[in-house]
Amino acid sequence: MSKHVPPPQGPSPIEKIDLKDALEERYLAYALSTIMHRALPDVRDGLKPVHRRLLHVMQLLRLDPSAAFKKSAKIVGDVMGSYHPHGDQSIYDALVRLAQDFASRYPLVDGQGNFGNIDGDSAAAYRYTEARMTDVAKLLLEGLDEATVDFRPNYDGSVEEPVVLPGAFPNLLANGSSGIAVGMATSIPPHNAAELCDAALYLIKTPNATEEKIAQLVQGPDFPTGGIIIDGRDVITEAYRSGRGSFRVRARWAVEELPRGVWQIVVTEIPYLVQKSRLIEKVAELLVAKKLPLLGDVRDESAEDVRIVLEPKSRTVDPAVMMEQMFRNTELEARIPLNMNVLSHGKVPKVMSLREVLREWLDHRKDVLVRRTNFRLGEIARRLEILDGYLIAYLNLDEVIRIIREEDEPKPALIKRFRLTDMQAEAILNMRLRALRRLEEMEIRGEHQSLSKEQKGLQSLLKSETGQWDRIADEIRAVKEKFSKKTPLGRRRTDFAEAPEIDVEQEQAMIEKEPVTVVCSEKGWIRAMKGHLEDFSSLAYKDGDRGQFAFHAMSSDRVMLFSSSGKFFTLDVAKLPGGRGHGEPVRLICDLDAADSIVGLFVHVPGTRRLLASSEGDGFIVSEEECLANTRKGKQVLNVKAPVEAAVCAMVPEDATHIAAIGENRKMLIFRRDEVPDMARGKGVRLQRYKDGGLSDARAFRLRDGLNWTDSSGRNFTVTDLKEWIGERAQAGRLPPKGFPLRNKFS
Repeated sequence: MSKHVPPPQGPSPIEKIDLKDALEERYLAYALSTIMHRALPDVRDGLKPVHRRLLHVMQLLRLDPSAAFKKSAKIVGDVMGSYHPHGDQSIYDALVRLAQDFASRYPLVDGQGNFGNIDGDSAAAYRYTEARMTDVAKLLLEGLDEATVDFRPNYDGSVEEPVVLPGAFPNLLANGSSGIAVGMATSIPPHNAAELCDAALYLIKTPNATEEKIAQLVQGPDFPTGGIIIDGRDVITEAYRSGRGSFRVRARWAVEELPRGVWQIVVTEIPYLVQKSRLIEKVAELLVAKKLPLLGDVRDESAEDVRIVLEPKSRTVDPAVMMEQMFRNTELEARIPLNMNVLSHGKVPKVMSLREVLREWLDHRKDVLVRRTNFRLGEIARRLEILDGYLIAYLNLDEVIRIIREEDEPKPALIKRFRLTDMQAEAILNMRLRALRRLEEMEIRGEHQSLSKEQKGLQSLLKSETGQWDRIADEIRAVKEKFSKKTPLGRRRTDFAEAPEIDVEQEQAMIEKEPVTVVCSEKGWIRAMKGHLEDFSSLAYKDGDRGQFAFHAMSSDRVMLFSSSGKFFTLDVAKLPGGRGHGEPVRLICDLDAADSIVGLFVHVPGTRRLLASSEGDGFIVSEEECLANTRKGKQVLNVKAPVEAAVCAMVPEDATHIAAIGENRKMLIFRRDEVPDMARGKGVRLQRYKDGGLSDARAFRLRDGLNWTDSSGRNFTVTDLKEWIGERAQAGRLPPKGFPLRNKFS
């Protein structure tokens, strides 16, 4: 009879978890991991975990600045195997960046082999390159083996790694840092180490120093690639005070004279983190697209140093005007962000001011000094204990020798006979015979005296906070001396200057004037065709599209676009796409909303005034100068709120005396021009009252010349007897004269 087998047990009870709580908990854990262990640097040593582990491993491998190079593959392998369980490529990329003198202001790694270049070419594989530490890295690690910082177990608990490095160099600000975490980011440009040391010394001397004073000592970023910062002192000071801001950096250039009055511009320094090859490609693309009308050619003549040659289109071009155009349109000018979001005390992410960053670094240096002093005192105490034992042995040498020779267990006997400690007895038993000479006894007494003196000095140092800050100040002065502005590495590379005031009209005058025809379709495809076309009927458009605007202009002109949202956009004719094909969508040139239509498109003529009106019938008169937009986002002039739209943008002649308005209800009203106010921006006043519908069109004219319009066949009509339509602004009006177009438009 077979034995009964119990049925298998079902699954364990299922625990119900709220999905929202589970997602929040897990996402928070991921976010904290990214913030703490990957993206944000520690304010104390300025390093992220991967950089800290790289330097720690290089110290374990004894890759000092004077040691032989070792393969990068060995370094990366040890980091990945013992401390950083992530991809080898990410570790190697971090190592490469620490070695690039165009990316790091004070490189922490001395690389041998191909570590990439300013053109953007990547480094060779880690099996080909070699590396060792620099003097800056040694400063960051100085005192690591003296219990100056805490250690924690690595990811598998087999070894320990430092939580932070002692950081005798102001690395966070000197080399800068960048990173993107979850919900926060950091971006710190590099600075000059000598200036940072000056600011730190002043902060030690004057703990209550203001942000403004610290910002005076740290003039601004100092990029490894040089360049010129064109921001004012107030902008830089405010950025350092708040911990957020940006810096405008321009390339360094000079005019190089050539024979027969010809000249060219040579760029020798480009903004930080700009790839030279990509910069030149972009300039060449803009040159082909005729968006740099003052530039004739661009060449890269760089060898080890940067040398970009810019040839003008004509020798009559003003170099300053040409470079201003280059700065506006290319990466020869860059904006470097500042966001000092770092880990305070290695735990709390926080946006700090320049003063707060230096303060935390100094507090860390004080903590390192106290811990190093306590470590040294412990070593001295142990050595003095041993030396005391040696002196007892010398005074009782014969008895010590007898005990060692006759006793089976000499150690307990020595401890009992001379009241020694275990450490002293062990040291005496391990003492060599050659140490028994008289000279050695004198050396021990001298060492004992020297250590006792040092011990008293260190003990007094621990009791004196002033003495501690004096010691830290001496260490900072030594760093400043090593990286002073007199040294090749320490000299300031980035200068400061004010951006020249370039007259826009002067810049436009430099552009070679050529006749063009600007064409724009209903769907917003715009182009500039060479020459002044006489017959617009032959123009071709995309399927389903048709022409809306076509007019003559010059390549030096500016075109103004008025959208149904009441915004004006300013376009340079020289930068419009050429006449081949159907052009480009105007939305690629300016930030025109997809829902907006084009109400007006015309050449800007200084001094001209425009009548603007909404579909609701409100409007005013504005000068075109008030409507010029300096950015792609445009300029809001006529205030409208959906579903109301801008409907009219009509030129107002200087001698205009009246305004005619016609509504969708086919009623026309004529009133005096001076009843409509001149404004720079707003909703305006009611032009015509409607029971149904809204405004269809409006026109300003001189009454004695009569009112004219164009019918659908292109024929012109003029009516001079307009008495029955003349009234006051905001009235309803009457049906228009016979023959007025059914589309209710004057043109």
